[in-house]
Amino acid sequence: MGYTPSLRDDDDAVMSDINVTPLVDVMLVLLIIFMITAPMLHQGIRVDLPQTEAAENLPVEIDDPLVLSVRADGIVYLRDQPVHPTVLVETLQPILARRQDKQVFLKGDKQVSYGEFVTIVDLLYQGGIRQIGLVTENILEHER
Repeated sequence: MGYTPSLRDDDDAVMSDINVTPLVDVMLVLLIIFMITAPMLHQGIRVDLPQTEAAENLPVEIDDPLVLSVRADGIVYLRDQPVHPTVLVETLQPILARRQDKQVFLKGDKQVSYGEFVTIVDLLYQGGIRQIGLVTENILEHER
């Protein structure tokens, strides 16, 4: 007499193997979504940066840069939130107190007047913020 497996034995065999292929597929899709959206999270507001030839691309070793953007209409943004210039320093100081790096990157639209831009830099300097990086677009990099 031979052994004939019952339906119960077949069910146990199917349940004992875990199929991880759908999990891997889901994880790969999530990884791709994260890789695409992560660089966009901390870029701030889109501004038309002035172009320079002499500026180098300095290596930035900051994971989460603190970016201030000044749009063409003069509105100042901290990352993607509008901030009135009168409370700019009061808003930045608690953030900088928690950070190891104290650098603030300032992006100004090329349509912003020099006076408005210098006013923002002066406000930062008066508030004790001395490490200010000016963001420009390098013409040589742009032409490649």
